[in-house]
Amino acid sequence: MHEPQSGLDRRMFLRTTAVTGAALAVGGLSAPSASAAPGGFPDYTYVRTLLRPEQLKYNPTGEIIFPTVRGVYDKLASPLGRYYLYYAPHDAPGGICLAYGDSLEGPFTEYPANPIVSNKWDPHYSVSHVSSPHVLWREDLKEFWLYFHGENTTTRLARSKDGVHFTYDKVVLSTSMMPSGTTETSYARVFRHDLPARGARYVMLFMLNNRTNHRDICWGWSADGRNWTFDQAPLVRHSDAGAVNVGGPHLLTRGGSAYVVYNKDKESGGDLMITEVGADFSLRRHLGVFYNSRSGAPENGRSAAPSFGTMGGVPYMVYEAGERLAGAIAVARG
Repeated sequence: MHEPQSGLDRRMFLRTTAVTGAALAVGGLSAPSASAAPGGFPDYTYVRTLLRPEQLKYNPTGEIIFPTVRGVYDKLASPLGRYYLYYAPHDAPGGICLAYGDSLEGPFTEYPANPIVSNKWDPHYSVSHVSSPHVLWREDLKEFWLYFHGENTTTRLARSKDGVHFTYDKVVLSTSMMPSGTTETSYARVFRHDLPARGARYVMLFMLNNRTNHRDICWGWSADGRNWTFDQAPLVRHSDAGAVNVGGPHLLTRGGSAYVVYNKDKESGGDLMITEVGADFSLRRHLGVFYNSRSGAPENGRSAAPSFGTMGGVPYMVYEAGERLAGAIAVARG
């Protein structure tokens, strides 16, 4: 039973923790909960806060965003912990950061040499900031692939054998690859998801902004995870969710179909929403609220940038909790 499972490798999903679980991939669940969110996914309940900016040694801006957790205990001979949690400040200078722990419920320990990727990487780039780390385990290559943005116009790829030390690869997405007037292409996540009709094995979800200053979710597909083709039309428009902006998309699969979970801006409700796109991404069925943000701390009316996994058969969601650029990283249990 694969409920929910991200577009990453199913075997990896069941064996490790995709977003923070013993089954890593990007969302996994061994059995449905008593109550269910749209699409038959479990309802999630806040458990605790995992990381707060003020508790971190590397804290240049007083804010952190965009968590991704991966199980590494079955991939590395001597890991720092069973799970690696990647995150970043957003504002300049940003910096891709790492924490590690032995449970999805924490505690997580900050890596002492953060950031592991900075806003200057000679001779490849020098930008105001780098942020939004998403790490994909490439089982076929035994590598961790890190997708991150910097500037907001450009998504980049770096690769690693140990999940800590990365080698720069290339730019994989930029505004120049999207329609004229595009001003941002950022917050990308990449998932293992077969699209036979397109000759693709990987799907990318990302946020796009243009001169209207309304952010939508777009997507692309790739045979190798490096070279991409992008749909020029949004996958989910802000208006589909009744929002000013949508972002932080994550792919889940269940029952032979695929779903995108994403966040609305706080002024539009601050909840996580879900849209069914079908196994071949030809469907657009907007299912409503996936996770209703609480008004109290730490969410304060906004949840965002979710990732999913299981530990011991229990589903978990790790996410941003709180107002944009004023929140923390939290975990909820299904």
